[in-house]
Parts: sequence; structure tokens; C-alpha cells
Amino acid sequence: MAVVGGGASGTLTSIHLMASRAHALRVAAYDASGGLGQGLAYSTTDRRHLLNVRSRHMSAFPDIPGDLVEWAERTGRLSDAQAFLPRRDYAVYLQETLDRLRDERFSFRGAQVVDVAPGPDGFELSTADGARTRARAVVLALGNQRPAPLATATGPLPEARWHLGDPWDLDRLTALPADATVVLVGTGLTAVDAAISLLEDAPDRRVVMVSRHGLLPEAHIEQQSTAWLSPVPSGPVTADALAGLLREQIAAAARQGVDWRPVVDGLRAPTQGLWQRLPLEERERFLATYVRDWEVRRHRMAPDVAARLASYREDGRLLVVGGGLAAVTDHGTRCEVELPGLPDALFADAVVNCTGPMTDVSRSADPLVRSLVQRGVLTPDPLRLGVAATPTGEVLDVSGQVVPGLFVVGPALKGVLWESTAVPEIRGQAAALAQRLPELVRAVV
Repeated sequence: MAVVGGGASGTLTSIHLMASRAHALRVAAYDASGGLGQGLAYSTTDRRHLLNVRSRHMSAFPDIPGDLVEWAERTGRLSDAQAFLPRRDYAVYLQETLDRLRDERFSFRGAQVVDVAPGPDGFELSTADGARTRARAVVLALGNQRPAPLATATGPLPEARWHLGDPWDLDRLTALPADATVVLVGTGLTAVDAAISLLEDAPDRRVVMVSRHGLLPEAHIEQQSTAWLSPVPSGPVTADALAGLLREQIAAAARQGVDWRPVVDGLRAPTQGLWQRLPLEERERFLATYVRDWEVRRHRMAPDVAARLASYREDGRLLVVGGGLAAVTDHGTRCEVELPGLPDALFADAVVNCTGPMTDVSRSADPLVRSLVQRGVLTPDPLRLGVAATPTGEVLDVSGQVVPGLFVVGPALKGVLWESTAVPEIRGQAAALAQRLPELVRAVV
């Protein structure tokens, strides 16, 4: 079988396939980067880019919660399970964990898969170098796609020296002038990483972060309490009712001297089930009304990262504004940026697209995704948050039928599960799929 993608989702899937010794499946993993364990999230070389989850929650194995912490202690990286590891260290952990488990059943090709064609006995995979191989089953570990192109009311931003479409290109970011003014479009965790890389070593740089609401992610606190267990409603649910439940439980926790964070964390486990119980129109209402308030609380910054941002803001080097991006005028090596949240336009040396992953697979620039969509094998979920699939990861084609032997893990399941972008959920998907795959592969042939 084949695992397409070598980021966290693909590497976790390979880890669990190798850890399952009860079958003789041969696994071929593919990634265009030539390596495993990184992807967009963990390929950073900046050690100040930290995990957004405490180390004790980031084991590759649901049933061995201390595995990452033990590895980090053994390799001299940390001795505190509450700490937030550098993301590049987590990539090394995934690589070394797979290296420890892999045997003759596993192979890796540093090549880009550009097509997966269903056939009578499985799939034919084509890579960019012209090679073709066959697999009885394929797991699509697509990870996060790059952001959608930036645009204003007058159209897309032009290709220009000052326009940085890839927020993970650290070489271009850090090569900007030491006194540059940089506009980051987006105020989420991607923009937070970019701000740290830009400001930490260049005291004369200025960064303006802008988004529609101008909300930064909330911060974790130093000592986190145990998750607050909220009652899960039975019967039909609505977006308004779930928002009301969250408010009620935060108030109840506060009366007992408990912070709001354990309440949000306590709702994480039932979130997938609640999301699947929401009718489509209620999911749409959640996205239209509540999603940003939820996201800034659910996906939080490490305390050290939050402290750095607070320091930048106090120094006047970082400004966070709402209102979105009104207009951008090209002036050669610089640009003039109009922001509704500021009274005057500003001249910037760079505008960086930090809007987050583009989730609509029908607009993807990935040749594999484009090929599968054009063939009708892959189709967006109704909310265009990922791909149409069953809750257990079986891909649904354009007619709504299961594609036998084709599976998806990770962020591409967000529309189906909502909670599907973080390691605790992805490792669970990988472990469950590894247990089921031998039987599923036998059913394909």
C-alpha cells in the first residue's frame, strides 16, 4: 500500500502501520520534500517556533502518552512534560520513531505523486519523475495546503518583489531589510510564527498584523488545570445551543475558581461527535457566527510566545488591527497598504500571506489533488473545509460512493470531523486506520 505525504499526518500513519506487526502489508511512503516528519508545520528551522500543545499531549501513540516526553528527556531536549517543544524537535521525534519501527516492509521515495488512478486491483501511482507504481490501497495524507492567493476588492495582489505568498519561506522573511515595515495578512498561529521570525533578531523592524476581527490566539497558562468535563447534550443540537453551553460552563467553572481554558479543553473529546450531529445549516451558522471566537480559544499560543508578542506590542514594534485589507498599491520595491483599522495608509516593504491553509480542494494547486478532483475521485465536502469522506476516512467520490481502498487522514477531514488538524486527533486516525487496513485491503482485491 502507499502513503502519500510525509508530514505529520503521513508519518504518523506510517508509524502506526509499522507498529502493527499483525500483518505483512508492504508500505511505500512518498513525499516531494525528500524527507519525513515535517510538512508545512514542522519544517521550520526557527527554534523559537514552538508546539502549540504541551509535550505530554503530543506522543505519537494514543496508548503511550509519555512517549514524546521520554524521548525528549533521553535526548536532552527537556525534562518537563508541561513544556512546549520547538517544532523542529518534534519533526526529529517523528523521524526517529519511524526509524525505530521500520523494517523491510517499509520504503520511502522522495518524489511528488501527481496522480493516483483507480484500477481493477487497486491504484496506479504516477510521480513527477515519470515513474509508475501500483498499490492495493492508498492513504492520502495531504496535510495543510498553502494559503489561497491574497486579494482586495479590486482583485488579486500582483506578483511583486514585496508580495510574499508563502509565510513558511523563512529565507525570504529574514532576508527583508533590518528596518523593514511588514504587513502580515492574518492574525492566527501562522502569523504569530512569522512575527517572531521577523522581530526577534531585528529590533528596527515593524510588523502590522491585520485580519477581519484583529484577534490574536489566546495563550496557554503556565500551569494548566485538568480538563473541565461539561455535560454533552443529547438529542438535536444547534450552533446557538452549543455556544450557550460553552458560556454556561465557563461561568460555572469561574464560580469554582477554574479558568476558562479547562472548559474549552474538556469539550475537545466530544467535539467530533457534536459536529457530526449538527445539521449542515447549523454547521454553516457556526462558521458564520462563532468560529473565530472558538478558534482563538481552542488553538492557543505557548506562554513564552505570547510573552514575546506582548513585549513587541509594548515596544511599538507590533501592531494588531482589524478590518481586513482594503487596498494595496504597487510602488516597485515597496507598496502602499490601506487598512480600514488605521487612519492613514502605510508604506510596506512586504505583504505576507498568513491567512492560513486553503481548504477548498477544488481550487488546489497540488497536481495530485487537481487530478483526483478532475477525475471525480475526490470532491470537496459541503462546507469546502476538506474532502468528502466517511468519519473513518474512506474517500467519497463525486457521486457520494466510497472509493474502495482510498483513504484520507488529517486536516482534509476537517469538514467531516471538525477536530482533525492537531496531532492528538491525527494519531488516533492513524492508529485506527492501521488496525483496519489489512482487512480493508483484502476486501479491495
